[in-house]
Amino acid sequence: MSIKKKKWYERIPHPVVMLFGMIVFATLLSYILPAGSFERVLADGRQRVVPGSFQYIDQNPVSFKNMFVALPLGFKTASDIIFIVLASGIMFGILEKSGMIENAIGSLVRKMGLERRMLLVVFMTYLFGMLGVAVGYENNIAMIPIAAILALAIGGDLIVAAGISVAAITVGFGLSPINPYTVGTGHTIAEMPLFSGALYRSIMCFGGLSILAVFNVTYFKRLIKNPEKSLGLGLDTEGFSLSKPVEEYVMSPNNWSILAIFIGGLSVMLYGIFAHSWYINDITAVFLMIAIAAGIASRMNATRISEIALKSISVVAPGAFMVGYATTIKVILELGNVSDTIAFNLSNMLTTVPIYGSAILMSISQCVMNFMIPSGSGQALATLPIMIPVGELVGLTRQTSILAYQIGDGVTNLINPTLGGLIAMLALCRVPFDRWLRFIFPLMLILLIFSWLFLIGAVAMNWGPV
Repeated sequence: MSIKKKKWYERIPHPVVMLFGMIVFATLLSYILPAGSFERVLADGRQRVVPGSFQYIDQNPVSFKNMFVALPLGFKTASDIIFIVLASGIMFGILEKSGMIENAIGSLVRKMGLERRMLLVVFMTYLFGMLGVAVGYENNIAMIPIAAILALAIGGDLIVAAGISVAAITVGFGLSPINPYTVGTGHTIAEMPLFSGALYRSIMCFGGLSILAVFNVTYFKRLIKNPEKSLGLGLDTEGFSLSKPVEEYVMSPNNWSILAIFIGGLSVMLYGIFAHSWYINDITAVFLMIAIAAGIASRMNATRISEIALKSISVVAPGAFMVGYATTIKVILELGNVSDTIAFNLSNMLTTVPIYGSAILMSISQCVMNFMIPSGSGQALATLPIMIPVGELVGLTRQTSILAYQIGDGVTNLINPTLGGLIAMLALCRVPFDRWLRFIFPLMLILLIFSWLFLIGAVAMNWGPV
């Protein structure tokens, strides 16, 4: 009897096991790699690396005990993101129990008709992508469950939901021409006009979202043809599925009032983000205020709101746990003082290859660093002061070096288990990381190749600051 050979995705371990393996590997690196550090100066309230200041220091390997001590430290570091996951869960739980979201999506599908559902998938991919471009990353976390209900309403699964929302937000944010954390920080470090080269980046970003839209539609068509091949089989869809035929959905006056509260709250949030630089804690506060206001408008008493809040927390708690769990990797690398050593040696490799190879290798090195420093601005502050001078040494313009960084950081965010926002959004969509990896990994490779063609074009035209 022949034994069926497992496919690559069937060998993917459980996300908890996968991350623990990365925690152990990060700990081992603190014994294998020499410790090193760059000097850092405070500029505009943020720590910035001083180019050419790298030096090796006394090794500080992370002990077996401290590997586990890093776990609560990881949760402490990620506390802001953990709480926004809980707040988003509470807000969505109350909005869902009010009936507003189900009636709104049911009414939308009824008016558009299932015969235009492919068009709806394309439209939603671009819509969520533009939210990523213009609004940010974690700022969009509360929108994910809406995509889940919509995807199931048109005959899709939770993987379709994640494709049109999580993937689109990630691609839009990662390749955004106006990303303040990556492009903005990079231009500040390089002393270049802020968001210069926006047209070239916009074309790349639109192209990336178009590839994603085709990818989503292709998967959706395959799912409709062969439902048994769904990557979402067995996933929990309680609270996401429509409870009655599409033809029966209408919006009640109370639904409209709750929708107004939700849209009004998001409008206040966006105003705060753009006018007052609000960030995660401010957004969390808005989510909680929307939840309470929606509960009151739904005529729920305090006990009912409390019960829904606790049940909603129980649903998103596994995802919140994974956010803190993943952040432990970053904490261990910092405890072992090996992050700077890796960045220094990766930059040195660039001088050994031709100019086109240097651009691609710079992007690949940023892919590697992204798993160790998942923060876009943090990675920019840690690596660009090193990469930009090295890039000029091998003949790359500053604009090209920043593009290489943006691609390496932005595209690999699609599969980065240490990125709290990604894990949080997948949790709200109830898609395990191993299922997500099976779906998104081929797309990530396609987007990397696509983006590298733009990087090669930037090298060929000696892309300047405008």
